[in-house]
Amino acid sequence: MRAFRLLLILVIALGLAACGPKSKFLKYRGPEVTSVQIHKAERRMYLLHDQKVLKSYDVALGFAPVGHKQFEGDGKTPEGTYYMTFKNPNSSYHLSLYINYPNVVDKEFAESQGKKPGGEIFIHGGPKRKVYQRDWTEGCVAVTDKEIEVIYSMVNIGTPVHILP
Repeated sequence: MRAFRLLLILVIALGLAACGPKSKFLKYRGPEVTSVQIHKAERRMYLLHDQKVLKSYDVALGFAPVGHKQFEGDGKTPEGTYYMTFKNPNSSYHLSLYINYPNVVDKEFAESQGKKPGGEIFIHGGPKRKVYQRDWTEGCVAVTDKEIEVIYSMVNIGTPVHILP
């Protein structure tokens, strides 16, 4: 009888532990993501290992997505080759991966026009509020919270990001 009670308590404890909140930090054990490609016209992002597509996602872009981001507040998503420079586990958009926009060329161009280039371009989840248009960010690349959890686990700092028109 005592063994039965211990077994019952153990089963209940394990059951309750399984009901706890799921971590947003997933483990990835597959092939290395060697590059990320974002095709703005298609609103698609591809995670690649060499030339093989590992995953692809629908994305939302800046609220004025056509053309290369040049200035703060223009609502465009940059175009060109950038790199992942850090992961933000405390993002206001669930999780986020920072793309190193603006680079030196972007800064020099904006300064030559007497403007600021803007910055803080991320691949992120969210938003927490209802969105009524397809492209809604300030220039970032957005996916769902569930998708950013997978992307966050797969993409490492230093990975090149090719943002294509």
